[in-house]
Amino acid sequence: MNNPADVARASEAPESSPFSLQYSAAYQRWRDAKLKSYPATADDLVVEVANPLVLTNAEAGAMLSACRKTNMVIYASQASREDKEIPRAVSERFGLHRFDSNMLADDDGITSLQVAEEKSQRGYIPYSSKRLLWHTDGYYNSAERRIRAFALHCVSPAAEGGDNSLLDHEAAYILMRDANPEYIHALMAPDAMTIPANTEAGAETRPAVTGPVFSVDPAGGNLHMRYTARTRSIEWKQDAATREAVQFLEKLLAGESPFIFRHRMTAGQGLMCNNVLHNRTAFADDIDRGIARLVYRARYYDRIRGTNLNEVFTPFPSLPRKGGEEVGREP
Repeated sequence: MNNPADVARASEAPESSPFSLQYSAAYQRWRDAKLKSYPATADDLVVEVANPLVLTNAEAGAMLSACRKTNMVIYASQASREDKEIPRAVSERFGLHRFDSNMLADDDGITSLQVAEEKSQRGYIPYSSKRLLWHTDGYYNSAERRIRAFALHCVSPAAEGGDNSLLDHEAAYILMRDANPEYIHALMAPDAMTIPANTEAGAETRPAVTGPVFSVDPAGGNLHMRYTARTRSIEWKQDAATREAVQFLEKLLAGESPFIFRHRMTAGQGLMCNNVLHNRTAFADDIDRGIARLVYRARYYDRIRGTNLNEVFTPFPSLPRKGGEEVGREP
């Protein structure tokens, strides 16, 4: 389990941060800038690219612009072949290098998400055709292994279903803070959410992890979120404030907020994001017709280059970008 003192420090926001409840002026400036000209539909997130392996300056610039506003972008290409270099190349273009090679990932660190009975029978829903509830990736990881970004690439969609819903975690923070700042206070508590240890055949494969839902990442001062809507793999802090905050978030995710984008990826499309909230509807393959859903997923400890708070939110001084100028350069 995480050291409580370390978790507390990771969740706290400095007073100059817009994510500090004690500094409302910074929050209001950041909120206004964030919501100005915010996209209205998932179509507004789509960037057409000719060759995802070699993005042009204009394509990379358009993708970065979308990520700086919404923490996500959907690229659309004709590259529907089984080639893991596609999500790898797109990710590397934006500074994503450090894989989270979880135990179910392929040997190269990129996971093939498709129906796999040997994994789904062990209780791992992403490898089944069942729906995936709202979550952020790696919600069971420790703070030292937090997932800051992930990329998906659709090789082939299912015959039916497999739609995604997407919600920028910063937009979720705004909606909750505007409704009641105490929701944020509760979900920033270092003991707000515990993910019990994972065991298989009586052996522990992952220890229990306790931490906040919302926290401020020491690397860049960005807002980070860890969340799952699952009920069997989670223990919430047993107090009224936490229960009310969780219930509000559940209603938000179940509703029709204009900030929730719904999209069904087609062959050659991909999603790159700073670990936004997402889900997936159930789907059905048609094996007789050779139609089976295959999506590649890559998780990263890095954040998309050029999207740090101090790079996006101009009232704060810029941080050294460590190669940020490389975003528009041909590889």
